[in-house]
Amino acid sequence: MYVDAGSSYLKLIKEVEASCKEANRAFDSVCVCAVSKTVGIDKVLEAYRAGALVFGENRPDALMEKHDQLPQATWHFIGNIQSRRIEDIVGRATLIHSVCAMRHVEKIDECAAALNIAQKVLVEVNVSGEETKSGISPREVLDFLHEAHAFSHVQICGFMTMAPQGDPAYAREVFEQLAYLKEFACSHADESVAKRITELSMGMSEDWHEALRAGATIIRVGRAIFSEEFSTNN
Repeated sequence: MYVDAGSSYLKLIKEVEASCKEANRAFDSVCVCAVSKTVGIDKVLEAYRAGALVFGENRPDALMEKHDQLPQATWHFIGNIQSRRIEDIVGRATLIHSVCAMRHVEKIDECAAALNIAQKVLVEVNVSGEETKSGISPREVLDFLHEAHAFSHVQICGFMTMAPQGDPAYAREVFEQLAYLKEFACSHADESVAKRITELSMGMSEDWHEALRAGATIIRVGRAIFSEEFSTNN
């Protein structure tokens, strides 16, 4: 079955608009990040021509290739970070979602300084406590923010998390906990840090509805746009 990523994207946008209305939120308060990590540039272009402007990649090589082919789009990096590949990510990714180690903050700062930019990042938080997921623990957040503040070329804009799959109620609980953590951090962090913390990246194809209701400002949706299997089953 052929999946037109443009049509799938437009369908998704209508669903996001409806969900925003139900949640009494403005549609422009939510960024849809089209996760293109499993598809080629042809599918990316289908979605882009339909109005998708933000794409997410989890591998530096793919980010580099697609960014260079479509530089007018906005690219986010959503994968695990390797120190040796940070220089390939900084500057190409407008936002890095998955920062959870101070050594990576230091390297990002170094690369961003060389480019004379402030690299925007999100701190990945392992809210659910699953051993298979990356991220700092919620109790480490304030110390992490305080330490990262010393790096002038890194701008922490908020938090990211992933919820366990298969249980919408539990996913909603995880997302609500991250939203609470954001408010807590904004209340207790240094004012110059707190004022920049505006983003919550949470929710994917199977649970973005729950994330949106919990206050997500960025939802990361791939299969609902690009996957034949997801389009067939939904």
